[in-house]
Amino acid sequence: MLGLELVVVLGAAVLAGNVAGRRLHVAPPVLLLAGGVLLGFVPALRRVHLPPEAVLLLFLPALLFWESLTTSLREIRSNLRSIVLLGTLLVFMTAAIVASTAHALGLPWGPAWVLGAALAPTDATAVGVLARSLPRRDVTVLRTESLINDGTALVIYGIAVGVTAGDEHFEAPRVGALLLLAYGGGTAAGLATAWLGVRIRRRLDEPLLANVTMLLTPFAAFLLAESIHASGVLSVVVCGLTVSQSGPRAGRAATRRQAEDFWSLAAFLVNGALFVLVGLEAQTAVRGLTSADVTDALLLVAAVSGVLIGSRFAWLFTAPYLVRLLDRRPQQRSRRVGYRVRIVSGFSGFRGAVSLAAALAVPHTVASGRPFPDRDILVFVTFGVIVVALSQALVLPAVVRWARLPHDTGARDEHRFAQVAAIEEALDALPGLAADLGADPDLADRLRREYEDRLDLLRAGDPDDPALHREERATALRLALIARKRATVVKLRDERRIDDLVLREVQAALDIEEIRLERRR
Repeated sequence: MLGLELVVVLGAAVLAGNVAGRRLHVAPPVLLLAGGVLLGFVPALRRVHLPPEAVLLLFLPALLFWESLTTSLREIRSNLRSIVLLGTLLVFMTAAIVASTAHALGLPWGPAWVLGAALAPTDATAVGVLARSLPRRDVTVLRTESLINDGTALVIYGIAVGVTAGDEHFEAPRVGALLLLAYGGGTAAGLATAWLGVRIRRRLDEPLLANVTMLLTPFAAFLLAESIHASGVLSVVVCGLTVSQSGPRAGRAATRRQAEDFWSLAAFLVNGALFVLVGLEAQTAVRGLTSADVTDALLLVAAVSGVLIGSRFAWLFTAPYLVRLLDRRPQQRSRRVGYRVRIVSGFSGFRGAVSLAAALAVPHTVASGRPFPDRDILVFVTFGVIVVALSQALVLPAVVRWARLPHDTGARDEHRFAQVAAIEEALDALPGLAADLGADPDLADRLRREYEDRLDLLRAGDPDDPALHREERATALRLALIARKRATVVKLRDERRIDDLVLREVQAALDIEEIRLERRR
């Protein structure tokens, strides 16, 4: 029964944490993590553990795929250099500094490098949830950095674990080859999976079948990359970005609507459950330590957390200026940002479940059969650093207000521009299409008037424009009529004059119309 109880507890915790977060104006992941810690004191839940395989093979592909689908590829191209540097060199630097700090405080070099590799990457899911208040460009850089830096960190992590366990030796050429395989193989696997997935979706007219294909896509991409010892993380990211470009041309509208609704709900639930499960691991992290070990581990948590924050700030206030000395092109100058933006980015380096999964995946024994050195301390310190990192979300809103970042109206302006361009093109094509389809001239005139009215609304810049007030009243009237129609069909169902299946079909059409009107308000 523990499995069923756990499902109910996780669902209730996710619901309560998000409701409380909105009412208290606190980032929900912080409350979910705290809720997981409190749930860990329930005796029946102390047996619950977060298997690293579940994070790396189940949660991570799904969450990374959704983050990739909803990331702007145009912004990635514009900021590619910064993203690549953050996802590679910063990861190496962070891992080395954390390892040096941990070694100075008593950890052997092997476990110290394992800890550095586990904590080097930022967490894509945490960044996606906690950094939404930032402008689009900054969110894209942060999200994409966290999407690709896992590949670099996991290569370092694998080598550190292998060397410590005695399974392999450190060799610089081997490190280079592993990185090349991780990125090259991961990219190729992602592109191949995306190409195949899109082709299959185009051949399936049934929305359910097409979306089953889409559901399998990230796991297939991860599996293909891992089978050739490449980066499964990068494979999923490349696959998601590729699908996001070809997706609008593939499949039917019903397929796309169903996919977006499913993925947004699934990502929300999985993400929330993951934070709760990370909190539950607090019991496991503490249980294997003595009181002296806890004192040393707490010191490590404080030192490593400070080093992580400091190294990120050091990078953000040195690397950009070095790049400026090398690249003086005008187009690069226009993309420079001030120190306030860098400070906000420095506070956005959240760590999460990927780091904890890496720590939990450390083997219990080495090749000789002896216990892996300081494994319990690695798990405890990783958990503690995650708590400290996510706690930065409590001060991030204040930092954003202090930074006085310019209000990002780019997405809104481009949305209006896209709608205007689409309607203008439709109006130009209307006479020819009406003639080809043999449409009645009165019908064509009515559609033209509707399109022209919509165009006038989009072009209206004054909030007091009479056309806007007229449209608001018309929308309110249409919504009231939809409510009356819905009440009528429900009454017919209650009187047993129509079947429940008929009610659902009619209500689905009314719901779609209502959603369309609500989005125009």
